[in-house]
Amino acid sequence: MKYWLLVFLSCFIHHFSLAQFDTAKIDIVRDKYGVPHIFAKTDAEVAYGLAWAASEDDFKTIQESLLAGKAMMGIYQGKKGASIDYIVHLLRIKELVEEKYDSDLSPAFKKLLEGYCAGLNAYAAKHNDQVLLKKAFPVTPKDMVEYSVLQMSILSGADKALASIFKGTVPLLNNLKAAGSNAFAFNSSKTTDGQVYLDINAHQPLEGPVAFYEAHLCSEEGWNIIGANFPGAPCILHGCNQYLGWAHTVNNPDKLDIYQLEINPENKLQYKFDGNWETLEERNVLLKVKVSGIIIPVRKKAYWSKYGPTLITDKGTFSIRMPALMDIRGLQEWYQFNKAKNFTEFKAALNLMAIPGYNVVYADKYDTIYYLSNGRIPIRDPRYNWKETLPGNTSATLWNDLHPLIDLPQVLQPKSGFVFNTNHSPFHSTEGPENPINKDLTMGYETLENNRSRRF
Repeated sequence: MKYWLLVFLSCFIHHFSLAQFDTAKIDIVRDKYGVPHIFAKTDAEVAYGLAWAASEDDFKTIQESLLAGKAMMGIYQGKKGASIDYIVHLLRIKELVEEKYDSDLSPAFKKLLEGYCAGLNAYAAKHNDQVLLKKAFPVTPKDMVEYSVLQMSILSGADKALASIFKGTVPLLNNLKAAGSNAFAFNSSKTTDGQVYLDINAHQPLEGPVAFYEAHLCSEEGWNIIGANFPGAPCILHGCNQYLGWAHTVNNPDKLDIYQLEINPENKLQYKFDGNWETLEERNVLLKVKVSGIIIPVRKKAYWSKYGPTLITDKGTFSIRMPALMDIRGLQEWYQFNKAKNFTEFKAALNLMAIPGYNVVYADKYDTIYYLSNGRIPIRDPRYNWKETLPGNTSATLWNDLHPLIDLPQVLQPKSGFVFNTNHSPFHSTEGPENPINKDLTMGYETLENNRSRRF
């Protein structure tokens, strides 16, 4: 019986991976540095090749990333991993993806995800000894989107906010001390040879889920880009194609709010909202935790208020709210950056407003340079101090709308001939009066300078 199950699983993975892809038509050519250059007719086939090449180089990290999104880290890593699984359940990431996957993602991007998953599953089927957790396969496109939403939530500060609530140290909304990423763009008015220059100098660790993986992706459908991504991403996250390029650095607008609920003294599951008692949504979460080689089921409660994910602690009941938990199209926006041929198409991708953070420094062969301090930032009531823990008993603090792209700090084609960012204030992104102006303090943009911004 066990043998039959193993054969069935192997055949299912093989079928899922290879049914729509002729691997003889996918070429992976590595240069002398080991960087894969991947060529195929379609974008989906190139994504298949990217998954295979990235798996050859770091299959373990890709799997660990996807296990986190699938809420299966407890089975693999024990108690430490189970805390990540609980966060996935608490944030209702699976429900968000299930709700929006069919309606919100484009057909072209879904094909890309299918190609990448097929490559991962084929690699797993052929290298069974490298598989960390057989139950994690086959990987599906929804699994990939779930992990991306988890990463976007972490980018927005969810891990720090939840840790501060668990530890009783709220509020904890400090500026991120970035290690030192830099991005510069110069157009022909600034350069001695009349060329456009883009410097991509983001700093990431050498290993782990946010280590850069370099690749060149080229299809007959107009995808031709070289740059870097993170393990498990199906496209380039920053780099350049034959028309344009962009760089990212970390920024830190206010992307997450913490609320303290006013609890009914007679019922800890009721909280006051606009004068009425509302009841927290309560769910039982089943976590599977490996302890001494044995998988033990652990049940925990997960709560949800009108504001969002909620934790009941000895110091009070707190909810968090962040725009990152309201959209699943972040990776699709990056894919559209990959395929953009000019600033108009790149700006159209930015208008998806699906990536919750990062500065963008852009340049193209048409002599256009651009800076944007990107973010999914709520439109907030200015009567409240949004840097502190907020009252969770009024609709006045329950935002629903986001600032449009035009509201965000940005500079296009400045007379100075350059734009830049070194993890410092977005209101100093060029020279002179064309710098953005800080018009809305509720957006929470950083205003700090650092040694690199001053020296530049």
